[in-house]
Amino acid sequence: MKQYLAIDIGASSGRHIVGYMENGELVCDEVFRFPNGVKEENGHLIWDIDALFANVKAGIRTAFAKYSEIASLSVDTWGVDYVLMNGSREILPCYAYRDHRTENVIDSVHAKMPFETLYRLTGCQFQTFTSIYQLYCDLHAGRLNRATDFLMMPEYLMYKLTGVKKKEFTHASTTGLVNAASSEFDQSILKCLHLPQYLFPILSQPGTTVGRLLPEIAREVGGNCQVVFCATHDTASAVEGIPMEENAPYISSGTWSLLGVKTEHPLTDARSEAANYSNEGGVGYNRYQKNIMGLWLANRLREELCPDTPFAEITAQAAASHYDEIVDANDQIFFSPESMRAAFDTVLKKRPSMPWDYFRCAYRSLAMSYKTALEELEENTGKTYDTLYIVGGGAKNAFLNDLTAEFTQKNVVALPIEATSIGNLLVQMRFHNGRMKRSKN
Repeated sequence: MKQYLAIDIGASSGRHIVGYMENGELVCDEVFRFPNGVKEENGHLIWDIDALFANVKAGIRTAFAKYSEIASLSVDTWGVDYVLMNGSREILPCYAYRDHRTENVIDSVHAKMPFETLYRLTGCQFQTFTSIYQLYCDLHAGRLNRATDFLMMPEYLMYKLTGVKKKEFTHASTTGLVNAASSEFDQSILKCLHLPQYLFPILSQPGTTVGRLLPEIAREVGGNCQVVFCATHDTASAVEGIPMEENAPYISSGTWSLLGVKTEHPLTDARSEAANYSNEGGVGYNRYQKNIMGLWLANRLREELCPDTPFAEITAQAAASHYDEIVDANDQIFFSPESMRAAFDTVLKKRPSMPWDYFRCAYRSLAMSYKTALEELEENTGKTYDTLYIVGGGAKNAFLNDLTAEFTQKNVVALPIEATSIGNLLVQMRFHNGRMKRSKN
């Protein structure tokens, strides 16, 4: 019986899940979990990639200790962040997307190529932290002068495991540099911004072999297997893992809420640009989706207001609150504030009297943002939908799910499953069974 290992890493935690088929059903066993998060260094927010890789190896070692027939593994992570390489050496620090370093270069990028042009070429929504702006920062800081490669986070981790450098399509589609029509890096953008073209090779699709574990890694973890590309952007894997009966909108609900729908082709028209919808890679389809701030709001509020209170109690108290003011959940003030409570106080007309009022406001504001985004999605695609699927950590929040159903007037199907890990595993299984082809919509 073949087993497969999905390593799914988010901005706040990572998990190793072994999957295998038993009586026609996918069985998943979480064998390892570890915390993840940014740290501050010299006034910047960075990733501790040494600790991250150590945890990746520790989880693989745990998996091999329990399962002896692991055929392959794959890694998915959050989007846009990367590691610059000089040969086999990392160019540090590895900046995190919530760092503010890009704010001073955005106007310079748009002066060279207006965002309207960038959107027509890539269909990638505007976000201050998109890789295009991060790389332009690195160019002007001289960091690219030393770079032989830039590897998106899962590409870097799989390189460390195998010694093979390859680039994968779904993750590249979060950079703001991939042409929506060709599904390859857009040469006109690279030339316009003077980004070294050798850093942007041909992209590989999900299901591509990366290599086998290096001998020294195999000895350290107690086994060897193939390493293959899943859909390495975690949302792309999450969409693969949703057991939809039809093609319907979805929300991958975690630190961010990724709301979207599968489409045959990218939509790069003016209405999509105005709604700030993105077009990102899927396994044989386009993901027309929008980033919404997500449970970051509630997580940061909990850190400040009631760090020892379980979320079940927080949501129960929020449901009992009568505070009904709503804010724009996507307001930049909430992106990376020193105090989330102070950020809410700044924009609220009436200051909450109880901690639970803040949470109620956050959840209602998210539900309202889902309503607005769905209305835009239906208008821009020319289709209406009855059902909305929710997966990820937010699917466990019954209060937020109820608010979402109330605000959107959709049939909400909440699936509290590890959809990202499931999607990761399914791509590996199709690869081994020789069935890497377009997923059904």
